[in-house]
Amino acid sequence: MYAVIEVGGRQYSVKKNDVIEVEKLDLKAAKDMVLDKVLLVAKDKTVEVGRPYVKGAKVEATVVKNLKGEKTIAFKYRRRKNSHWTKGNRQELTQLKIKDITFSLS
Repeated sequence: MYAVIEVGGRQYSVKKNDVIEVEKLDLKAAKDMVLDKVLLVAKDKTVEVGRPYVKGAKVEATVVKNLKGEKTIAFKYRRRKNSHWTKGNRQELTQLKIKDITFSLS
């Protein structure tokens, strides 16, 4: 069984026991949460697609930890103008472990 969920404006395909990194959520480590923005649920040969979300479907997850992602560098250079700049960014992330996907046919 797998599901496609929406967290922080992005979509993730998840299965039970998957660990995903999403944009930072204001939750402490070891907290449980329920994600109800489920776009698609597939079990065996049954696929349920939501319009926009699947009713009665939810994904239970646990916050593993809050962390920072890899550093990304932006560099701009203008030739012959003696002009350049460098900027870096580390995105703050939250690591989630998927505990369970529940889905009821309605």
